[in-house]
Amino acid sequence: MDNIFNYTLNELEDKLVSLGLKKFIASQIYDWIYKKYIKSFEVMSNLSSATIKTLNENFVFGNLKIAKINKSDKDDTIKFLYELSDKNIIEMAVIEFEFGYSGCVSTQIGCNMGCKFCASGLNKKKRNLETFEIVQELLIANEYLEKNNLKKMGSTSFMGIGEPMDNFDNLVHAVKIIHEPKGINLGWRNFTFSTCGVANKIVTLAQTLPQCNLAISLHAPNDTIRNQIMPINQAFNIKTLIAAAVKYTQIVNHDITFQYTMIKDVNDSELNALELAKLLQNINCHVILIEYNPVKEFSFKTSKNINKFKTILEKNRISVSLRKNKGRNIDAACGTMRSSYEAKK
Repeated sequence: MDNIFNYTLNELEDKLVSLGLKKFIASQIYDWIYKKYIKSFEVMSNLSSATIKTLNENFVFGNLKIAKINKSDKDDTIKFLYELSDKNIIEMAVIEFEFGYSGCVSTQIGCNMGCKFCASGLNKKKRNLETFEIVQELLIANEYLEKNNLKKMGSTSFMGIGEPMDNFDNLVHAVKIIHEPKGINLGWRNFTFSTCGVANKIVTLAQTLPQCNLAISLHAPNDTIRNQIMPINQAFNIKTLIAAAVKYTQIVNHDITFQYTMIKDVNDSELNALELAKLLQNINCHVILIEYNPVKEFSFKTSKNINKFKTILEKNRISVSLRKNKGRNIDAACGTMRSSYEAKK
C-alpha cells in the first residue's frame, strides 16, 4: 500500500479513478488531511463506507511522530525532532521572520557532505527521506503553529540535515505536493533549495522548478579555503560552481543567493571580502552573511568581523544582508538537537 502523502492532487485523482472511485473524492481527502489534519479515513464523514473500505485497502497514512519540541523564549524559534517508522530521528526548525514563520526542512537522515564546521555531518547519511516524510515534516509543523495560534508558515527552505540535491527526485515531488493550492498551498517563490555545491544539479533545478529559489552555501572566496572546510569542493571547485550559478540565473531570470558563514580566522578577513566581491561581481546575486553557530565538537568560533566584511562587499556593489543566528539556546543549528537527543537516549 502507498502512502497518501505521496500524491499530488492530480496523481491522487488518477489513482482513485483507477480504483473505481470518483475523481472529486481526491479533493475531499486533500481537505481532510491538509486543512483539518485528519489521519484516518474513518473520520472523513463525507465519504461512504464503501469508499473508506477501498481507501483503507490501498493507502496508509504518514508515520512521522513528534519525539521532542524545543521552543526558544528569546526569538520564538521552534525545533522539532521527528521519529520515523524505522526509529531514525530527523529534525526541522521553524524560524520567525517579519513575514511569518519559515520552515527549515531536512531531506536526508544524516549527511555525507562532510562540511567541517557543520553538525549535520557528524551523523553519516543513512538514507534519503521519502517524499511523504518531507511533506509531513512541514504538515506537522503547520498543525502545531495553527493549534497554538501562531503565525502561518510563509516559506520553506531545504536547509536542514542532508544535501537536497542528493535527494533530488523525492524532494521535487514533495515540493509539488506542498505547493498544491488545495493542500498546504505554498507558492513556488516561497521554496528555497540549498546546496553545498552539487553543481551538476543546479541547471537541472532551474529547468525543473524555475520559479523556486536557490541558495548556494559558498562559505569561502577561493579553492584553498573551501577545500579545507568543504570536501564537496574537490568534486566541484569554485570555477565550476560559479559557472553553474551563472547559467542558473540565465535560465530562471532571477537572482541567486550565496550563503557565507563567517568563521573566525578562517574566511573572515578583509582580503577574503575583496576576493568574494571580485568572484561575484558579474553574477545577479545576493549574499547572506551568517553568524557561525558554534558546535561543541568543533573548534571553530564566531567571527567578529561580520560588519566590516559587509561594508567591503557593499562598497564593491555586492547586494548583501546579515542573518543573525537564532535558536542557539535550543540547539537550532542543523544536527545539534538530534545529536543531543540521541546522546541522551
